[in-house]
Amino acid sequence: MKSSKNLVKLYKLMNREATMIEFKRRIILFFITFFTISFLFGNSSSSFSKPIIPFGFCPKYNPRIMYQLYQPFIDYLNEMTPYQFEIKLSRVYQDIIDRIGKGEISIASCGPVSYIKARERYRVIPILRSLSRDGKPYYRGIIIVRQESPFQKITDLKGTRFAFGQAWSTAGHILPEYYLLKANIRLKDLKAYDFLRHHDSVVSAVLKGQFDAGAVKDIIAYKYQHQGLRFIFLTEPIPTVPIIVRQDAPKEMVQSVKTSLLDLNPENPAHRTKMAQWDEEFKYGFTEASDSDYDSIRHILRVVEKEHGAKGPIRE
Repeated sequence: MKSSKNLVKLYKLMNREATMIEFKRRIILFFITFFTISFLFGNSSSSFSKPIIPFGFCPKYNPRIMYQLYQPFIDYLNEMTPYQFEIKLSRVYQDIIDRIGKGEISIASCGPVSYIKARERYRVIPILRSLSRDGKPYYRGIIIVRQESPFQKITDLKGTRFAFGQAWSTAGHILPEYYLLKANIRLKDLKAYDFLRHHDSVVSAVLKGQFDAGAVKDIIAYKYQHQGLRFIFLTEPIPTVPIIVRQDAPKEMVQSVKTSLLDLNPENPAHRTKMAQWDEEFKYGFTEASDSDYDSIRHILRVVEKEHGAKGPIRE
Protein backbone atom coordinates (compact mmCIF):
# COMPACT_ATOMS: atom_id res chain seq x y z
CA MET A 1 0.00 0.00 0.00
CA LYS A 2 2.82 2.36 0.92
CA SER A 3 4.59 1.45 -2.30
CA SER A 4 1.49 2.41 -4.30
CA LYS A 5 1.30 5.81 -2.64
CA ASN A 6 4.97 6.45 -3.40
CA LEU A 7 4.37 5.57 -7.03
CA VAL A 8 1.46 8.02 -7.22
CA LYS A 9 3.61 10.79 -5.69
CA LEU A 10 6.44 10.02 -8.08
CA TYR A 11 4.03 10.12 -11.05
CA LYS A 12 2.61 13.48 -9.97
CA LEU A 13 6.12 14.89 -9.47
CA MET A 14 7.26 13.73 -12.89
CA ASN A 15 4.11 15.11 -14.48
CA ARG A 16 4.62 18.46 -12.75
CA GLU A 17 8.24 18.63 -13.93
CA ALA A 18 7.19 17.75 -17.49
CA THR A 19 4.55 20.46 -17.41
CA MET A 20 7.13 22.99 -16.18
CA ILE A 21 9.60 21.97 -18.89
CA GLU A 22 6.88 22.36 -21.56
CA PHE A 23 5.92 25.74 -20.13
CA LYS A 24 9.54 26.93 -20.23
CA ARG A 25 9.91 25.59 -23.76
CA ARG A 26 6.86 27.57 -24.90
CA ILE A 27 8.10 30.72 -23.19
CA ILE A 28 11.47 30.42 -24.93
CA LEU A 29 9.76 29.73 -28.28
CA PHE A 30 7.52 32.77 -27.81
CA PHE A 31 10.45 35.12 -27.21
CA ILE A 32 12.43 33.64 -30.10
CA THR A 33 9.45 34.17 -32.43
CA PHE A 34 8.77 37.67 -31.08
CA PHE A 35 12.34 38.89 -31.53
CA THR A 36 12.63 37.25 -34.94
CA ILE A 37 9.48 39.00 -36.20
CA SER A 38 10.57 42.29 -34.63
CA PHE A 39 13.94 42.02 -36.29
CA LEU A 40 12.58 41.14 -39.71
CA PHE A 41 9.76 43.69 -39.80
CA GLY A 42 11.70 46.35 -37.97
CA ASN A 43 14.53 46.17 -40.46
CA SER A 44 12.10 45.96 -43.34
CA SER A 45 10.26 49.15 -42.39
CA SER A 46 13.45 51.07 -41.76
CA SER A 47 15.19 49.81 -44.92
CA PHE A 48 12.33 49.75 -47.37
CA SER A 49 9.90 52.46 -46.23
CA LYS A 50 9.17 55.09 -48.88
CA PRO A 51 9.15 58.86 -48.39
CA ILE A 52 5.54 60.07 -48.22
CA ILE A 53 4.67 62.74 -50.80
CA PRO A 54 1.29 64.54 -50.68
CA PHE A 55 -0.18 64.86 -54.20
CA GLY A 56 -2.76 67.65 -54.44
CA PHE A 57 -5.83 67.57 -56.67
CA CYS A 58 -8.17 70.47 -57.31
CA PRO A 59 -11.84 69.51 -56.66
CA LYS A 60 -13.15 68.79 -60.15
CA TYR A 61 -15.64 66.24 -58.80
CA ASN A 62 -17.08 65.36 -55.43
CA PRO A 63 -14.60 63.67 -53.02
CA ARG A 64 -15.96 60.14 -53.52
CA ILE A 65 -15.51 60.34 -57.28
CA MET A 66 -12.11 62.02 -56.90
CA TYR A 67 -10.80 59.09 -54.85
CA GLN A 68 -12.43 56.58 -57.16
CA LEU A 69 -10.79 58.06 -60.26
CA TYR A 70 -7.43 59.17 -58.92
CA GLN A 71 -6.46 56.51 -56.36
CA PRO A 72 -5.63 54.01 -59.17
CA PHE A 73 -3.38 56.70 -60.70
CA ILE A 74 -1.66 57.23 -57.35
CA ASP A 75 -1.33 53.45 -56.90
CA TYR A 76 0.53 53.32 -60.22
CA LEU A 77 2.98 56.01 -59.12
CA ASN A 78 3.50 54.19 -55.82
CA GLU A 79 4.26 51.01 -57.74
CA MET A 80 6.60 52.60 -60.26
CA THR A 81 8.51 55.11 -58.11
CA PRO A 82 10.44 54.94 -54.81
CA TYR A 83 7.85 57.23 -53.22
CA GLN A 84 4.54 56.81 -51.40
CA PHE A 85 2.15 59.39 -52.84
CA GLU A 86 -1.04 60.28 -50.96
CA ILE A 87 -4.08 62.12 -52.34
CA LYS A 88 -4.78 65.54 -50.85
CA LEU A 89 -8.09 67.17 -51.72
CA SER A 90 -9.60 70.57 -50.96
CA ARG A 91 -13.03 72.18 -51.03
CA VAL A 92 -11.93 74.96 -53.40
CA TYR A 93 -9.24 75.33 -56.05
CA GLN A 94 -7.45 78.15 -54.23
CA ASP A 95 -6.78 76.00 -51.17
CA ILE A 96 -4.56 73.53 -53.05
CA ILE A 97 -2.62 76.43 -54.58
CA ASP A 98 -2.09 78.05 -51.17
CA ARG A 99 -0.91 74.73 -49.72
CA ILE A 100 1.63 74.49 -52.53
CA GLY A 101 2.79 77.99 -51.64
CA LYS A 102 3.19 77.04 -47.97
CA GLY A 103 5.22 73.96 -48.89
CA GLU A 104 2.59 71.53 -47.57
CA ILE A 105 2.24 70.10 -51.08
CA SER A 106 5.05 69.91 -53.64
CA ILE A 107 3.18 68.31 -56.56
CA ALA A 108 -0.39 68.76 -57.76
CA SER A 109 -2.84 68.51 -60.64
CA CYS A 110 -5.03 71.55 -61.23
CA GLY A 111 -6.56 73.27 -64.22
CA PRO A 112 -4.79 75.82 -66.45
CA VAL A 113 -6.23 78.87 -64.63
CA SER A 114 -5.25 77.48 -61.23
CA TYR A 115 -1.73 76.89 -62.53
CA ILE A 116 -1.48 80.46 -63.83
CA LYS A 117 -2.70 81.85 -60.50
CA ALA A 118 -0.20 79.64 -58.67
CA ARG A 119 2.61 80.78 -60.97
CA GLU A 120 1.77 84.43 -60.24
CA ARG A 121 2.14 83.89 -56.50
CA TYR A 122 4.61 81.08 -55.99
CA ARG A 123 7.60 79.40 -57.61
CA VAL A 124 5.88 76.57 -59.49
CA ILE A 125 6.42 74.99 -62.89
CA PRO A 126 4.40 72.60 -65.08
CA ILE A 127 6.18 69.32 -65.80
CA LEU A 128 3.55 67.37 -67.74
CA ARG A 129 0.19 67.85 -69.40
CA SER A 130 -2.33 65.15 -70.15
CA LEU A 131 -3.34 63.92 -73.59
CA SER A 132 -6.93 63.70 -74.78
CA ARG A 133 -8.56 60.71 -76.50
CA ASP A 134 -7.22 61.89 -79.88
CA GLY A 135 -3.66 61.94 -78.52
CA LYS A 136 -3.43 65.75 -78.49
CA PRO A 137 -2.78 67.89 -75.37
CA TYR A 138 -5.93 69.99 -75.75
CA TYR A 139 -9.55 69.94 -74.59
CA ARG A 140 -12.64 72.16 -74.86
CA GLY A 141 -15.19 73.75 -72.61
CA ILE A 142 -18.84 73.15 -73.50
CA ILE A 143 -22.00 75.11 -72.70
CA ILE A 144 -24.85 72.70 -72.06
CA VAL A 145 -28.66 72.97 -71.97
CA ARG A 146 -31.42 70.39 -71.60
CA GLN A 147 -32.42 68.53 -74.75
CA GLU A 148 -35.84 70.25 -74.88
CA SER A 149 -34.43 73.73 -74.23
CA PRO A 150 -35.41 76.47 -76.70
CA PHE A 151 -31.87 77.93 -76.61
CA GLN A 152 -29.84 77.08 -79.70
CA LYS A 153 -26.71 79.22 -79.51
CA ILE A 154 -24.67 81.24 -77.03
CA THR A 155 -26.23 84.56 -78.07
CA ASP A 156 -29.62 83.21 -76.91
CA LEU A 157 -28.47 83.11 -73.29
CA LYS A 158 -29.10 86.74 -72.34
CA GLY A 159 -31.68 86.82 -69.57
CA THR A 160 -31.21 83.15 -68.64
CA ARG A 161 -30.15 81.37 -65.45
CA PHE A 162 -26.55 80.16 -65.84
CA ALA A 163 -24.57 77.63 -63.74
CA PHE A 164 -20.80 78.15 -63.61
CA GLY A 165 -18.27 75.91 -61.93
CA GLN A 166 -15.91 77.19 -59.25
CA ALA A 167 -14.45 80.67 -59.75
CA TRP A 168 -10.99 79.37 -60.69
CA SER A 169 -12.32 76.59 -62.91
CA THR A 170 -11.04 77.04 -66.47
CA ALA A 171 -13.87 75.30 -68.36
CA GLY A 172 -16.42 75.88 -65.61
CA HIS A 173 -16.05 79.66 -65.28
CA ILE A 174 -13.25 81.57 -67.02
CA LEU A 175 -13.84 80.19 -70.53
CA PRO A 176 -17.65 80.51 -70.53
CA GLU A 177 -17.57 84.03 -69.11
CA TYR A 178 -14.99 85.01 -71.73
CA TYR A 179 -17.14 83.67 -74.58
CA LEU A 180 -20.30 85.20 -73.11
CA LEU A 181 -18.48 88.54 -73.13
CA LYS A 182 -17.57 88.01 -76.78
CA ALA A 183 -21.31 87.42 -77.40
CA ASN A 184 -21.96 90.76 -75.64
CA ILE A 185 -23.47 89.09 -72.58
CA ARG A 186 -22.21 90.21 -69.19
CA LEU A 187 -23.03 88.67 -65.86
CA LYS A 188 -25.49 91.48 -65.18
CA ASP A 189 -27.32 90.51 -68.37
CA LEU A 190 -28.14 87.07 -66.97
CA LYS A 191 -31.35 86.57 -65.02
CA ALA A 192 -29.39 84.66 -62.40
CA TYR A 193 -26.08 82.84 -62.06
CA ASP A 194 -24.20 80.86 -59.47
CA PHE A 195 -20.83 79.19 -58.97
CA LEU A 196 -21.29 75.51 -58.15
CA ARG A 197 -18.68 73.31 -56.53
CA HIS A 198 -18.16 70.56 -59.12
CA HIS A 199 -18.64 69.94 -62.84
CA ASP A 200 -21.11 67.15 -62.12
CA SER A 201 -23.03 69.58 -59.88
CA VAL A 202 -23.48 71.87 -62.88
CA VAL A 203 -24.79 69.00 -65.01
CA SER A 204 -27.22 67.94 -62.29
CA ALA A 205 -28.53 71.49 -61.80
CA VAL A 206 -29.16 71.95 -65.53
CA LEU A 207 -30.87 68.58 -65.91
CA LYS A 208 -33.12 69.32 -62.93
CA GLY A 209 -34.16 72.66 -64.47
CA GLN A 210 -32.58 74.74 -61.71
CA PHE A 211 -30.57 76.56 -64.41
CA ASP A 212 -31.21 77.06 -68.11
CA ALA A 213 -27.59 76.50 -69.12
CA GLY A 214 -24.24 75.66 -67.62
CA ALA A 215 -20.57 75.23 -68.42
CA VAL A 216 -18.43 72.11 -68.01
CA LYS A 217 -15.35 70.52 -69.52
CA ASP A 218 -15.85 68.31 -72.56
CA ILE A 219 -15.29 64.94 -70.85
CA ILE A 220 -18.09 65.68 -68.39
CA ALA A 221 -20.46 66.94 -71.10
CA TYR A 222 -19.95 63.79 -73.18
CA LYS A 223 -20.26 61.56 -70.11
CA TYR A 224 -23.76 62.87 -69.32
CA GLN A 225 -24.95 63.71 -72.83
CA HIS A 226 -27.15 60.60 -73.05
CA GLN A 227 -29.07 61.73 -69.95
CA GLY A 228 -30.68 64.59 -71.85
CA LEU A 229 -28.03 67.23 -72.49
CA ARG A 230 -27.54 69.24 -75.66
CA PHE A 231 -24.47 71.29 -76.53
CA ILE A 232 -24.94 74.82 -77.83
CA PHE A 233 -21.35 76.05 -77.73
CA LEU A 234 -17.84 74.56 -77.79
CA THR A 235 -14.79 76.68 -77.02
CA GLU A 236 -11.63 76.71 -79.06
CA PRO A 237 -9.16 73.98 -78.00
CA ILE A 238 -7.21 74.91 -74.87
CA PRO A 239 -4.15 73.28 -73.28
CA THR A 240 -4.90 70.33 -71.05
CA VAL A 241 -4.54 70.13 -67.29
CA PRO A 242 -0.91 70.30 -66.11
CA ILE A 243 0.86 68.45 -63.35
CA ILE A 244 2.76 71.14 -61.48
CA VAL A 245 5.54 71.11 -58.90
CA ARG A 246 7.27 73.58 -56.65
CA GLN A 247 10.59 74.65 -58.14
CA ASP A 248 12.34 73.37 -55.02
CA ALA A 249 10.67 69.96 -55.19
CA PRO A 250 13.19 67.07 -55.01
CA LYS A 251 14.61 66.59 -58.50
CA GLU A 252 14.66 62.82 -58.07
CA MET A 253 10.95 62.79 -57.25
CA VAL A 254 10.07 65.02 -60.22
CA GLN A 255 12.11 62.91 -62.64
CA SER A 256 10.64 59.71 -61.24
CA VAL A 257 7.09 60.94 -61.83
CA LYS A 258 7.90 62.20 -65.31
CA THR A 259 9.57 58.96 -66.36
CA SER A 260 6.75 56.80 -65.00
CA LEU A 261 4.02 58.79 -66.77
CA LEU A 262 5.84 59.47 -70.04
CA ASP A 263 6.54 55.74 -70.37
CA LEU A 264 2.81 55.04 -70.59
CA ASN A 265 1.47 54.26 -74.06
CA PRO A 266 -2.32 53.87 -74.44
CA GLU A 267 -1.68 51.79 -77.58
CA ASN A 268 0.04 49.20 -75.39
CA PRO A 269 -2.66 46.73 -74.17
CA ALA A 270 -0.98 46.27 -70.78
CA HIS A 271 -0.75 50.04 -70.25
CA ARG A 272 -4.32 50.55 -71.48
CA THR A 273 -5.56 47.99 -68.97
CA LYS A 274 -3.63 49.70 -66.18
CA MET A 275 -5.10 53.10 -67.06
CA ALA A 276 -8.65 51.85 -67.63
CA GLN A 277 -9.87 52.92 -64.18
CA TRP A 278 -8.20 56.34 -64.27
CA ASP A 279 -10.02 59.59 -64.85
CA GLU A 280 -10.79 60.25 -68.52
CA GLU A 281 -8.46 63.22 -68.27
CA PHE A 282 -5.43 61.01 -67.48
CA LYS A 283 -6.06 57.69 -69.21
CA TYR A 284 -4.58 58.62 -72.61
CA GLY A 285 -1.06 59.43 -71.48
CA PHE A 286 1.07 62.52 -70.96
CA THR A 287 3.49 64.82 -72.70
CA GLU A 288 6.06 67.38 -71.53
CA ALA A 289 4.71 70.79 -70.50
CA SER A 290 6.13 74.30 -70.39
CA ASP A 291 4.88 77.59 -69.02
CA SER A 292 4.38 79.07 -72.50
CA ASP A 293 1.81 76.36 -73.29
CA TYR A 294 -0.66 78.37 -71.18
CA ASP A 295 -0.18 81.82 -72.73
CA SER A 296 -3.55 81.62 -74.53
CA ILE A 297 -5.28 81.03 -71.18
CA ARG A 298 -3.40 83.98 -69.68
CA HIS A 299 -4.94 86.24 -72.32
CA ILE A 300 -8.45 84.91 -71.64
CA LEU A 301 -7.97 85.26 -67.88
CA ARG A 302 -6.81 88.88 -68.25
CA VAL A 303 -9.92 89.75 -70.26
CA VAL A 304 -12.23 88.27 -67.62
CA GLU A 305 -10.33 89.88 -64.75
CA LYS A 306 -10.51 93.24 -66.51
CA GLU A 307 -14.28 92.79 -66.83
CA HIS A 308 -14.52 92.25 -63.08
CA GLY A 309 -12.43 95.41 -62.69
CA ALA A 310 -13.79 97.52 -59.85
CA LYS A 311 -15.26 94.42 -58.17
CA GLY A 312 -11.74 93.29 -57.47
CA PRO A 313 -9.90 90.07 -58.40
CA ILE A 314 -11.77 86.88 -59.11
CA ARG A 315 -12.20 84.98 -55.87
CA GLU A 316 -13.45 81.58 -54.83
